[in-house]
Amino acid sequence: MQRPIAIAAAGIVATIVGGALIATTILAPSDRLAACRTGNVAGGFDRLGGPFTLLDGAGREVTDADVITEPSLVYFGYTSCPDVCPVDNARNAAAVDILAEDHGIEAQPVFITVDPARDTPEVMGDYAANMHPEMVGLSGSEEQVAAAAKAYSTYYARADDDPDYYLMNHQTMTYLVLPEEGTVEFFKRDDGPEEVARRTACLVEAVD
Repeated sequence: MQRPIAIAAAGIVATIVGGALIATTILAPSDRLAACRTGNVAGGFDRLGGPFTLLDGAGREVTDADVITEPSLVYFGYTSCPDVCPVDNARNAAAVDILAEDHGIEAQPVFITVDPARDTPEVMGDYAANMHPEMVGLSGSEEQVAAAAKAYSTYYARADDDPDYYLMNHQTMTYLVLPEEGTVEFFKRDDGPEEVARRTACLVEAVD
C-alpha cells in the first residue's frame, strides 16, 4: 500500500517514499538521462538500490550482480497479495514484451517478496514462471529481504495478526535498474505498460 504525502513548494510536487524524496520536477541539464525521466530523487538515484543477497526459485543464493544482467523492472510485493501485486506484476511483464517486440530490447521483470515466511524460494519461482517466462522471483531470510527493501527505500509491514491469512502493507513502486548503472527510474501504479516500455527504452538508449 503506497502512502504518498504531497508537498507543494515552488511549483515542485514531491512524494515521500520510504525516506527518499521523489520529486516530479525537471532535472539538471547535466543529467544525460533527464529527457527520459519524469521524476527525480532528492540526493540522486544512487540513493535507490544497491547490493543484495537473496535466494532464487531453486533456493540458490544470488546477488544483485547475478540477477541484474539486463534492464530489470524490480518490484517488491508478495504472492498472497489479493489485488495490487498481480496487477503490477502483469503490467511489468507486459512492458517487457513491448520492449522486446517494439524496441528490440531484452529486459526482465524481477519480483522480490516482502513476505518470506510464506513466499519460500519454490513459491516465488513458481509464481514468477506462471507470470512471465523471463520473470525472476526472489525470496530469502527475513534479514536478507529487509536489507534488499532498505536498499530500495521500500516500506513494508505485516497488516494484522492472523497467522495464516494476514495481509502485508507495502509500497508499490517499480524500479528500473540497468547493469552497471543502477537504478535510473521509478514507475508508479498508474503508469501503463506502454509508458513503462517507452521510458525504459529511452533510458536504455540514452545509456548506450
